[in-house]
Amino acid sequence: MTSFEKRLLGSDKLKVPRSSVQAVTHVNYSAQIQTVDRNTNPHFHAPISKFKEKTGCSLIVYTSFNVRAEPIVCSPKDAFKFFMGTDLDILIEGDYLLIKVKQDIDFKENYEDFYELS
Repeated sequence: MTSFEKRLLGSDKLKVPRSSVQAVTHVNYSAQIQTVDRNTNPHFHAPISKFKEKTGCSLIVYTSFNVRAEPIVCSPKDAFKFFMGTDLDILIEGDYLLIKVKQDIDFKENYEDFYELS
């Protein structure tokens, strides 16, 4: 960081570019990275490998699986509700791959209609 950037506070500090992958680089330049091994977790490794094949990027960003004011997803039903109510494009649940544009739009719920954004 430049000396000017070091003096920034709060959200201004969050806007400082810290790496080429902003979503995973904390304001202190650390990251919590997990790796996926083909031999120990082939089920999860396969879609990441396919993503890399298509995009050139082998990085998948994940976070807690919930929206504000909702508990963390605990079931396939919760996962589908979350998927349909957010801007996610794809959901992988066990052996199933769901693509948002192929889902019945009647299942869509907009979380902004239920929860106040901060």
